[in-house]
Amino acid sequence: MTTSKEPETEQPAGLAIRTLIVDNDHAHALAVEEILERIGYRCDLATSGPEGLKRVQENVYDVVVTDLVMNDVDGMEILSRTKQLLPDCEVVMVTGHASVPKAVEAMQQGAFNFLEKPISSNRLRAVFERAVDAVRLRRQNLELTQRLDERFGFEGIIYASDKMQVVIDRLKRIAPTDATVLIAGESGTGKELIAQAIHQNSPRKNKRMVPLNARAVAENLVESELFGHVKGAFTDAVTDRVGAFEYANGGTLFLDEVGDMPMSTQIKLLRVLEDHQITRVGDNKPIKVNVRLVSATNRNLEEAVERGEFRRDLYYRIKVVTVQLPPLRERREDIMPLVDHFRKQFAKRHGNPVKNISPAVSRKLFSHDWPGNVRQLRNAVETMVVLDTDGLLDVDDLPPELAEADHSQAVPGEGPTSLIGQPMSEIERWAIEQTLKLTNGNREETARILGIGARTLYRKLDKFDL
Repeated sequence: MTTSKEPETEQPAGLAIRTLIVDNDHAHALAVEEILERIGYRCDLATSGPEGLKRVQENVYDVVVTDLVMNDVDGMEILSRTKQLLPDCEVVMVTGHASVPKAVEAMQQGAFNFLEKPISSNRLRAVFERAVDAVRLRRQNLELTQRLDERFGFEGIIYASDKMQVVIDRLKRIAPTDATVLIAGESGTGKELIAQAIHQNSPRKNKRMVPLNARAVAENLVESELFGHVKGAFTDAVTDRVGAFEYANGGTLFLDEVGDMPMSTQIKLLRVLEDHQITRVGDNKPIKVNVRLVSATNRNLEEAVERGEFRRDLYYRIKVVTVQLPPLRERREDIMPLVDHFRKQFAKRHGNPVKNISPAVSRKLFSHDWPGNVRQLRNAVETMVVLDTDGLLDVDDLPPELAEADHSQAVPGEGPTSLIGQPMSEIERWAIEQTLKLTNGNREETARILGIGARTLYRKLDKFDL
Protein backbone atom coordinates (compact mmCIF):
# COMPACT_ATOMS: atom_id res chain seq x y z
CA MET A 1 0.00 0.00 0.00
CA THR A 2 1.33 3.44 -0.89
CA THR A 3 0.64 6.34 1.46
CA SER A 4 0.87 10.11 1.38
CA LYS A 5 0.55 12.60 4.23
CA GLU A 6 -3.00 13.98 4.43
CA PRO A 7 -4.44 16.51 6.86
CA GLU A 8 -6.39 15.12 9.77
CA THR A 9 -10.07 16.05 9.67
CA GLU A 10 -13.04 15.82 11.98
CA GLN A 11 -16.30 14.12 11.07
CA PRO A 12 -19.33 16.43 11.15
CA ALA A 13 -21.14 16.31 14.48
CA GLY A 14 -24.09 13.96 14.54
CA LEU A 15 -22.96 12.08 11.44
CA ALA A 16 -20.48 9.59 12.98
CA ILE A 17 -19.65 6.77 10.58
CA ARG A 18 -19.12 3.33 12.08
CA THR A 19 -16.51 1.39 10.11
CA LEU A 20 -15.26 -2.20 10.14
CA ILE A 21 -12.08 -3.42 8.43
CA VAL A 22 -11.87 -7.17 7.76
CA ASP A 23 -8.49 -8.52 6.56
CA ASN A 24 -6.46 -11.55 7.63
CA ASP A 25 -3.31 -9.64 6.69
CA HIS A 26 -2.89 -7.79 10.00
CA ALA A 27 -0.30 -5.33 8.67
CA HIS A 28 -2.52 -4.42 5.71
CA ALA A 29 -5.53 -3.95 8.01
CA LEU A 30 -3.52 -1.59 10.24
CA ALA A 31 -2.38 0.42 7.21
CA VAL A 32 -5.99 0.88 6.04
CA GLU A 33 -7.03 1.84 9.57
CA GLU A 34 -4.24 4.43 9.82
CA ILE A 35 -5.29 6.17 6.60
CA LEU A 36 -8.97 6.27 7.56
CA GLU A 37 -8.27 7.47 11.10
CA ARG A 38 -6.03 10.20 9.68
CA ILE A 39 -9.05 11.65 7.87
CA GLY A 40 -11.27 11.41 10.94
CA TYR A 41 -12.86 7.95 10.90
CA ARG A 42 -12.68 5.53 13.83
CA CYS A 43 -12.46 1.87 12.80
CA ASP A 44 -12.93 -1.59 14.29
CA LEU A 45 -10.52 -4.31 13.11
CA ALA A 46 -11.23 -7.98 12.42
CA THR A 47 -8.19 -10.01 11.34
CA SER A 48 -10.09 -13.08 10.15
CA GLY A 49 -13.30 -13.86 8.28
CA PRO A 50 -15.02 -15.51 11.27
CA GLU A 51 -14.15 -12.53 13.48
CA GLY A 52 -15.56 -10.20 10.82
CA LEU A 53 -18.83 -12.16 10.71
CA LYS A 54 -19.05 -12.07 14.50
CA ARG A 55 -18.60 -8.29 14.59
CA VAL A 56 -21.23 -7.75 11.87
CA GLN A 57 -23.68 -9.89 13.84
CA GLU A 58 -23.04 -8.03 17.11
CA ASN A 59 -22.67 -4.40 15.94
CA VAL A 60 -24.11 -1.87 13.52
CA TYR A 61 -21.75 -0.52 10.86
CA ASP A 62 -22.15 2.04 8.10
CA VAL A 63 -19.17 0.94 5.98
CA VAL A 64 -17.31 -2.38 5.86
CA VAL A 65 -13.95 -2.62 4.07
CA THR A 66 -13.17 -6.30 3.55
CA ASP A 67 -10.52 -8.29 1.75
CA LEU A 68 -12.05 -10.50 -0.90
CA VAL A 69 -9.71 -13.48 -0.59
CA MET A 70 -9.14 -14.85 2.92
CA ASN A 71 -8.18 -18.30 4.14
CA ASP A 72 -11.35 -19.20 6.01
CA VAL A 73 -14.45 -17.07 5.38
CA ASP A 74 -14.02 -15.01 2.21
CA GLY A 75 -15.18 -11.51 1.40
CA MET A 76 -18.20 -12.74 -0.58
CA GLU A 77 -19.61 -14.32 2.57
CA ILE A 78 -18.85 -11.14 4.54
CA LEU A 79 -20.74 -9.17 1.84
CA SER A 80 -23.71 -11.54 1.84
CA ARG A 81 -24.05 -11.59 5.62
CA THR A 82 -23.59 -7.82 5.96
CA LYS A 83 -26.28 -7.05 3.38
CA GLN A 84 -28.61 -9.50 5.10
CA LEU A 85 -28.12 -8.02 8.58
CA LEU A 86 -27.31 -4.40 7.68
CA PRO A 87 -28.99 -3.60 4.34
CA ASP A 88 -28.03 0.10 4.54
CA CYS A 89 -24.33 -0.65 5.11
CA GLU A 90 -21.94 -0.04 2.19
CA VAL A 91 -19.32 -2.75 1.56
CA VAL A 92 -16.00 -1.98 -0.17
CA MET A 93 -14.06 -5.02 -1.44
CA VAL A 94 -10.24 -5.17 -1.50
CA THR A 95 -8.76 -7.48 -4.13
CA GLY A 96 -5.59 -8.47 -5.94
CA HIS A 97 -5.34 -8.21 -9.73
CA ALA A 98 -6.08 -11.93 -10.22
CA SER A 99 -9.45 -11.66 -8.46
CA VAL A 100 -10.80 -8.55 -10.19
CA PRO A 101 -13.57 -10.54 -11.99
CA LYS A 102 -14.68 -11.80 -8.58
CA ALA A 103 -14.78 -8.21 -7.29
CA VAL A 104 -16.97 -7.19 -10.24
CA GLU A 105 -19.29 -10.08 -9.33
CA ALA A 106 -19.34 -8.75 -5.75
CA MET A 107 -20.50 -5.34 -7.00
CA GLN A 108 -23.31 -7.04 -8.91
CA GLN A 109 -24.35 -8.60 -5.60
CA GLY A 110 -24.44 -5.28 -3.76
CA ALA A 111 -20.85 -4.21 -2.99
CA PHE A 112 -20.35 -0.44 -3.25
CA ASN A 113 -16.99 -0.60 -5.05
CA PHE A 114 -13.68 -2.43 -5.01
CA LEU A 115 -10.05 -1.45 -4.45
CA GLU A 116 -7.26 -3.21 -6.27
CA LYS A 117 -3.99 -3.90 -4.43
CA PRO A 118 -1.65 -2.18 -3.94
CA ILE A 119 -4.01 0.51 -2.65
CA SER A 120 -2.92 4.14 -2.71
CA SER A 121 -4.11 6.28 0.17
CA ASN A 122 -5.75 8.73 -2.27
CA ARG A 123 -7.71 5.95 -3.97
CA LEU A 124 -8.76 4.49 -0.61
CA ARG A 125 -9.90 7.88 0.62
CA ALA A 126 -11.82 8.67 -2.59
CA VAL A 127 -13.73 5.37 -2.65
CA PHE A 128 -14.34 5.34 1.10
CA GLU A 129 -15.69 8.90 1.20
CA ARG A 130 -18.03 8.20 -1.73
CA ALA A 131 -19.37 5.29 0.32
CA VAL A 132 -19.73 7.62 3.31
CA ASP A 133 -21.57 10.16 1.14
CA ALA A 134 -24.01 7.44 0.08
CA VAL A 135 -24.60 6.50 3.74
CA ARG A 136 -25.14 10.12 4.77
CA LEU A 137 -27.46 10.84 1.87
CA ARG A 138 -29.57 7.81 2.80
CA ARG A 139 -29.57 8.94 6.42
CA GLN A 140 -30.58 12.49 5.51
CA ASN A 141 -33.37 11.21 3.26
CA LEU A 142 -34.64 9.08 6.13
CA GLU A 143 -34.54 12.07 8.49
CA LEU A 144 -36.33 14.23 5.92
CA THR A 145 -39.01 11.57 5.51
CA GLN A 146 -39.42 11.39 9.27
CA ARG A 147 -39.75 15.18 9.52
CA LEU A 148 -42.32 15.16 6.73
CA ASP A 149 -44.21 12.41 8.54
CA GLU A 150 -44.17 14.51 11.72
CA ARG A 151 -45.23 17.68 9.94
CA PHE A 152 -47.77 16.28 7.52
CA GLY A 153 -48.78 13.06 9.24
CA PHE A 154 -52.15 12.92 10.92
CA GLU A 155 -50.38 13.43 14.26
CA GLY A 156 -49.19 16.82 12.99
CA ILE A 157 -52.73 18.15 12.53
CA ILE A 158 -53.70 20.24 15.56
CA TYR A 159 -57.25 19.65 16.76
CA ALA A 160 -59.32 18.77 19.83
CA SER A 161 -62.87 18.79 18.45
CA ASP A 162 -65.09 15.84 17.65
CA LYS A 163 -65.77 17.32 14.21
CA MET A 164 -62.09 17.21 13.26
CA GLN A 165 -61.76 13.73 14.74
CA VAL A 166 -64.41 12.59 12.25
CA VAL A 167 -62.38 14.21 9.45
CA ILE A 168 -59.14 12.54 10.59
CA ASP A 169 -60.82 9.14 10.84
CA ARG A 170 -62.06 9.58 7.27
CA LEU A 171 -58.61 10.65 6.05
CA LYS A 172 -57.00 7.56 7.57
CA ARG A 173 -59.30 5.40 5.48
CA ILE A 174 -58.81 7.46 2.31
CA ALA A 175 -55.04 8.05 2.32
CA PRO A 176 -53.78 4.48 1.72
CA THR A 177 -56.01 4.12 -1.36
CA ASP A 178 -55.48 5.68 -4.79
CA ALA A 179 -58.93 7.27 -4.88
CA THR A 180 -59.43 10.75 -6.33
CA VAL A 181 -60.29 13.14 -3.49
CA LEU A 182 -62.18 16.44 -3.34
CA ILE A 183 -61.52 18.59 -0.26
CA ALA A 184 -64.26 21.15 0.33
CA GLY A 185 -64.23 23.97 2.84
CA GLU A 186 -64.12 27.71 3.33
CA SER A 187 -60.97 29.66 2.54
CA GLY A 188 -58.33 29.24 5.24
CA THR A 189 -59.59 25.95 6.68
CA GLY A 190 -56.36 24.13 5.83
CA LYS A 191 -57.20 22.29 2.62
CA GLU A 192 -53.58 22.11 1.41
CA LEU A 193 -52.43 20.77 4.80
CA ILE A 194 -55.05 18.02 4.50
CA ALA A 195 -53.89 17.27 0.95
CA GLN A 196 -50.31 16.98 2.23
CA ALA A 197 -51.46 14.59 4.96
CA ILE A 198 -53.26 12.43 2.40
CA HIS A 199 -50.14 12.31 0.21
CA GLN A 200 -47.73 11.72 3.09
CA ASN A 201 -49.77 8.76 4.32
CA SER A 202 -50.22 7.20 0.89
CA PRO A 203 -48.12 4.69 -1.07
CA ARG A 204 -47.00 7.68 -3.19
CA LYS A 205 -45.32 9.45 -0.24
CA ASN A 206 -41.80 9.04 -1.66
CA LYS A 207 -42.78 10.87 -4.85
CA ARG A 208 -43.72 14.53 -5.28
CA MET A 209 -46.88 16.31 -4.29
CA VAL A 210 -47.22 19.17 -6.77
CA PRO A 211 -49.62 22.02 -5.85
CA LEU A 212 -51.29 24.18 -8.50
CA ASN A 213 -53.85 26.90 -7.77
CA ALA A 214 -56.21 27.23 -10.73
CA ARG A 215 -57.38 30.67 -9.57
CA ALA A 216 -53.82 32.04 -9.38
CA VAL A 217 -53.01 31.23 -13.02
CA ALA A 218 -54.12 33.40 -15.95
CA GLU A 219 -56.91 31.69 -17.88
CA ASN A 220 -54.86 31.45 -21.07
CA LEU A 221 -51.99 29.74 -19.21
CA VAL A 222 -53.88 27.14 -17.16
CA GLU A 223 -53.44 24.40 -19.78
CA SER A 224 -49.72 25.13 -20.10
CA GLU A 225 -49.32 24.92 -16.31
CA LEU A 226 -51.22 21.63 -16.16
CA PHE A 227 -50.01 19.84 -19.28
CA GLY A 228 -46.83 21.69 -20.28
CA HIS A 229 -46.02 23.08 -23.72
CA VAL A 230 -43.51 22.74 -26.53
CA LYS A 231 -41.29 25.46 -27.92
CA GLY A 232 -43.25 27.79 -30.20
CA ALA A 233 -46.68 26.74 -28.91
CA PHE A 234 -47.43 30.43 -28.23
CA THR A 235 -45.58 33.74 -28.23
CA ASP A 236 -43.69 33.33 -24.95
CA ALA A 237 -43.00 29.59 -25.34
CA VAL A 238 -39.27 29.91 -26.03
CA THR A 239 -38.48 26.38 -24.80
CA ASP A 240 -40.22 23.10 -23.98
CA ARG A 241 -41.80 23.07 -20.54
CA VAL A 242 -43.00 20.23 -18.33
CA GLY A 243 -46.46 20.72 -16.82
CA ALA A 244 -47.76 19.84 -13.36
CA PHE A 245 -49.07 16.41 -14.40
CA GLU A 246 -45.68 15.30 -15.77
CA TYR A 247 -43.82 16.82 -12.83
CA ALA A 248 -46.07 14.96 -10.38
CA ASN A 249 -45.77 11.65 -12.25
CA GLY A 250 -45.82 8.80 -9.75
CA GLY A 251 -46.99 11.15 -7.01
CA THR A 252 -49.91 13.46 -6.24
CA LEU A 253 -51.22 16.57 -8.00
CA PHE A 254 -53.02 18.97 -5.64
CA LEU A 255 -55.34 21.11 -7.74
CA ASP A 256 -56.54 23.97 -5.55
CA GLU A 257 -59.57 26.12 -6.39
CA VAL A 258 -60.60 23.59 -9.04
CA GLY A 259 -63.99 25.31 -9.29
CA ASP A 260 -62.32 28.30 -10.99
CA MET A 261 -60.94 26.25 -13.88
CA PRO A 262 -62.01 27.44 -17.37
CA MET A 263 -64.60 25.22 -19.08
CA SER A 264 -62.23 24.46 -21.99
CA THR A 265 -59.62 23.15 -19.55
CA GLN A 266 -62.23 21.13 -17.65
CA ILE A 267 -62.84 19.05 -20.79
CA LYS A 268 -59.12 18.28 -21.14
CA LEU A 269 -58.74 17.48 -17.44
CA LEU A 270 -61.61 15.00 -17.71
CA ARG A 271 -59.87 13.33 -20.65
CA VAL A 272 -56.63 13.03 -18.66
CA LEU A 273 -58.46 11.40 -15.74
CA GLU A 274 -60.07 8.92 -18.12
CA ASP A 275 -57.07 8.11 -20.36
CA HIS A 276 -54.16 8.71 -17.92
CA GLN A 277 -52.22 10.61 -20.55
CA ILE A 278 -51.59 14.26 -21.35
CA THR A 279 -50.64 16.17 -24.48
CA ARG A 280 -48.47 19.26 -24.15
CA VAL A 281 -49.84 22.49 -25.61
CA GLY A 282 -48.64 22.78 -29.21
CA ASP A 283 -47.88 19.08 -29.54
CA ASN A 284 -49.86 16.03 -30.66
CA LYS A 285 -47.80 13.35 -28.93
CA PRO A 286 -49.58 11.78 -25.93
CA ILE A 287 -47.54 11.19 -22.76
CA LYS A 288 -48.58 8.59 -20.18
CA VAL A 289 -48.91 9.85 -16.61
CA ASN A 290 -49.57 8.08 -13.31
CA VAL A 291 -50.87 10.71 -10.91
CA ARG A 292 -53.29 10.76 -7.99
CA LEU A 293 -55.49 13.85 -8.14
CA VAL A 294 -56.50 15.64 -4.95
CA SER A 295 -58.64 18.72 -5.63
CA ALA A 296 -59.91 21.47 -3.36
CA THR A 297 -62.58 24.13 -3.57
CA ASN A 298 -64.28 26.75 -1.42
CA ARG A 299 -67.23 26.88 -3.82
CA ASN A 300 -70.39 24.80 -3.83
CA LEU A 301 -69.63 22.75 -6.94
CA GLU A 302 -73.10 21.19 -7.04
CA GLU A 303 -74.57 24.67 -7.47
CA ALA A 304 -71.88 25.49 -10.05
CA VAL A 305 -72.90 22.36 -11.98
CA GLU A 306 -76.56 23.43 -11.90
CA ARG A 307 -75.60 26.89 -13.19
CA GLY A 308 -73.59 25.33 -16.03
CA GLU A 309 -70.29 26.69 -14.68
CA PHE A 310 -68.74 23.30 -13.95
CA ARG A 311 -68.99 20.08 -15.93
CA ARG A 312 -71.16 17.45 -14.27
CA ASP A 313 -69.05 14.54 -15.60
CA LEU A 314 -65.84 16.11 -14.27
CA TYR A 315 -67.50 16.82 -10.93
CA TYR A 316 -68.25 13.13 -10.45
CA ARG A 317 -64.73 12.15 -11.51
CA ILE A 318 -62.96 14.41 -9.00
CA LYS A 319 -65.27 13.62 -6.06
CA VAL A 320 -64.86 9.86 -5.77
CA VAL A 321 -64.30 10.67 -2.09
CA THR A 322 -65.18 14.03 -0.51
CA VAL A 323 -63.67 15.52 2.64
CA GLN A 324 -65.65 18.41 4.13
CA LEU A 325 -63.60 20.68 6.41
CA PRO A 326 -65.70 22.53 9.02
CA PRO A 327 -65.02 26.25 9.54
CA LEU A 328 -63.22 27.24 12.72
CA ARG A 329 -66.34 28.86 14.23
CA GLU A 330 -68.00 25.41 14.19
CA ARG A 331 -65.12 23.75 16.05
CA ARG A 332 -64.16 26.26 18.71
CA GLU A 333 -62.51 23.52 20.79
CA ASP A 334 -59.65 23.69 18.26
CA ILE A 335 -58.99 27.41 18.66
CA MET A 336 -56.85 27.42 21.81
CA PRO A 337 -54.77 24.34 20.88
CA LEU A 338 -54.05 26.06 17.55
CA VAL A 339 -53.23 29.33 19.31
CA ASP A 340 -50.77 27.56 21.58
CA HIS A 341 -49.16 25.79 18.61
CA PHE A 342 -48.79 29.04 16.64
CA ARG A 343 -47.50 30.88 19.74
CA LYS A 344 -44.65 28.39 20.12
CA GLN A 345 -43.96 28.32 16.40
CA PHE A 346 -43.69 32.10 15.99
CA ALA A 347 -41.91 32.66 19.31
CA LYS A 348 -39.15 30.42 17.99
CA ARG A 349 -39.16 31.90 14.48
CA HIS A 350 -39.02 35.53 15.61
CA GLY A 351 -36.81 34.96 18.66
CA ASN A 352 -39.41 36.43 21.01
CA PRO A 353 -39.87 34.17 24.09
CA VAL A 354 -43.63 34.52 24.54
CA LYS A 355 -44.59 32.11 27.31
CA ASN A 356 -48.22 32.85 28.20
CA ILE A 357 -51.56 34.18 27.00
CA SER A 358 -53.77 36.28 29.27
CA PRO A 359 -57.30 35.05 30.11
CA ALA A 360 -58.76 38.16 28.46
CA VAL A 361 -57.01 37.39 25.18
CA SER A 362 -58.01 33.72 25.43
CA ARG A 363 -61.64 34.77 25.72
CA LYS A 364 -61.33 37.15 22.76
CA LEU A 365 -59.69 34.54 20.54
CA PHE A 366 -62.05 31.80 21.63
CA SER A 367 -65.22 33.78 20.96
CA HIS A 368 -64.20 35.39 17.64
CA ASP A 369 -65.95 33.99 14.55
CA TRP A 370 -62.76 33.82 12.40
CA PRO A 371 -64.21 34.36 8.91
CA GLY A 372 -60.71 33.68 7.54
CA ASN A 373 -60.52 30.48 9.61
CA VAL A 374 -57.16 28.94 10.60
CA ARG A 375 -55.19 31.19 8.23
CA GLN A 376 -56.62 34.31 9.90
CA LEU A 377 -55.98 32.87 13.37
CA ARG A 378 -52.40 32.02 12.43
CA ASN A 379 -51.75 35.54 11.11
CA ALA A 380 -53.31 37.10 14.23
CA VAL A 381 -51.10 35.07 16.57
CA GLU A 382 -47.99 35.91 14.55
CA THR A 383 -48.85 39.62 14.75
CA MET A 384 -49.28 39.35 18.51
CA VAL A 385 -46.00 37.50 19.02
CA VAL A 386 -44.11 40.06 16.92
CA LEU A 387 -45.61 43.00 18.84
CA ASP A 388 -45.30 41.50 22.33
CA THR A 389 -42.71 43.04 24.68
CA ASP A 390 -43.22 41.26 28.00
CA GLY A 391 -43.63 37.54 27.25
CA LEU A 392 -47.40 37.66 27.84
CA LEU A 393 -49.89 37.98 24.99
CA ASP A 394 -52.34 40.52 26.36
CA VAL A 395 -55.13 42.73 25.03
CA ASP A 396 -52.69 45.44 23.92
CA ASP A 397 -51.04 42.91 21.56
CA LEU A 398 -54.28 42.10 19.72
CA PRO A 399 -54.62 43.15 16.07
CA PRO A 400 -57.04 46.11 15.70
CA GLU A 401 -59.85 44.04 14.17
CA LEU A 402 -59.84 41.79 17.25
CA ALA A 403 -59.24 44.47 19.85
CA GLU A 404 -62.23 46.48 18.61
CA ALA A 405 -64.58 43.53 18.03
CA ASP A 406 -67.57 42.94 20.29
CA HIS A 407 -67.79 39.25 21.11
CA SER A 408 -70.70 39.43 23.48
CA GLN A 409 -72.94 37.52 21.05
CA ALA A 410 -70.30 35.42 19.33
CA VAL A 411 -70.74 32.12 21.13
CA PRO A 412 -74.23 30.65 20.67
CA GLY A 413 -76.00 29.91 23.92
CA GLU A 414 -73.79 32.20 26.00
CA GLY A 415 -75.70 33.44 29.09
CA PRO A 416 -79.14 31.81 28.64
CA THR A 417 -82.04 33.74 30.11
CA SER A 418 -82.94 30.73 32.25
CA LEU A 419 -80.02 31.62 34.55
CA ILE A 420 -81.30 35.09 35.27
CA GLY A 421 -82.20 35.29 38.97
CA GLN A 422 -80.45 31.99 39.75
CA PRO A 423 -77.93 31.68 42.61
CA MET A 424 -74.36 32.64 41.68
CA SER A 425 -73.24 29.06 42.31
CA GLU A 426 -75.58 27.83 39.54
CA ILE A 427 -74.26 30.45 37.12
CA GLU A 428 -70.70 29.51 38.05
CA ARG A 429 -71.42 25.81 37.57
CA TRP A 430 -72.97 26.50 34.14
CA ALA A 431 -69.99 28.61 33.03
CA ILE A 432 -67.49 25.90 34.00
CA GLU A 433 -69.58 23.15 32.43
CA GLN A 434 -70.00 24.98 29.12
CA THR A 435 -66.34 25.98 28.92
CA LEU A 436 -65.27 22.38 29.57
CA LYS A 437 -67.46 21.29 26.67
CA LEU A 438 -66.03 23.94 24.39
CA THR A 439 -62.44 22.94 25.24
CA ASN A 440 -63.23 19.25 24.87
CA GLY A 441 -62.52 18.63 28.55
CA ASN A 442 -59.16 20.44 28.61
CA ARG A 443 -59.02 21.65 32.22
CA GLU A 444 -55.93 23.83 31.86
CA GLU A 445 -57.49 25.62 28.88
CA THR A 446 -60.79 25.96 30.74
CA ALA A 447 -59.03 27.60 33.69
CA ARG A 448 -57.19 29.99 31.40
CA ILE A 449 -60.35 31.04 29.54
CA LEU A 450 -62.27 31.54 32.78
CA GLY A 451 -59.40 33.54 34.26
CA ILE A 452 -58.90 31.33 37.30
CA GLY A 453 -56.04 29.15 38.49
CA ALA A 454 -55.94 25.43 37.77
CA ARG A 455 -56.18 24.57 41.49
CA THR A 456 -59.21 26.81 41.85
CA LEU A 457 -60.85 25.07 38.91
CA TYR A 458 -60.15 21.63 40.40
CA ARG A 459 -61.73 22.68 43.70
CA LYS A 460 -64.82 23.93 41.89
CA LEU A 461 -65.03 20.73 39.83
CA ASP A 462 -65.10 18.77 43.08
CA LYS A 463 -67.60 21.19 44.59
CA PHE A 464 -69.99 20.91 41.63
CA ASP A 465 -69.27 17.21 41.07
CA LEU A 466 -68.27 17.83 37.44
